[in-house]
Amino acid sequence: MTPVGTHTAEAPRRRVSRPALSIIWMGLLATGLLTGCQSDGPGPGNLTLQASEPALPAMERIALTASKCWFRSGNRNFKPYRLAMELNSLTGRPRILLVPRNKPEDRPLAVIEAEGDPATIKAYGALLFSPTGNLMVADIRDWTKGSTTCNSAT
Repeated sequence: MTPVGTHTAEAPRRRVSRPALSIIWMGLLATGLLTGCQSDGPGPGNLTLQASEPALPAMERIALTASKCWFRSGNRNFKPYRLAMELNSLTGRPRILLVPRNKPEDRPLAVIEAEGDPATIKAYGALLFSPTGNLMVADIRDWTKGSTTCNSAT
């Protein structure tokens, strides 16, 4: 007699086919390689800050400093992008856009805009979720406080 709760017959083992194992290993390898390629990790994402001045003067300073620090300096992190300034906005929200260098008509990859007095500065877009977003956010925080220095790595 077999004690209660024990099994006398073994459950059949499921076999995983070789192609399925190959796919699983390839997926794990690809995940490891992609993780290894991310040097600074993902970016911080969207940002909202409070400035001490009205929207237009704040965005003029941010736009001029972004142009100087990110583009005219030759910063390699921003080579794939182009800066488009929309400071004379009828909506009262001056903004700058970062668009693909070779396709400026495409959807912006990042938008930095201001509204109000004192201004609320907002930065959003896919680029802010990338490692370059870490550099952008650090600079935008400083520039919102009135700085015009270039802190991002070249």
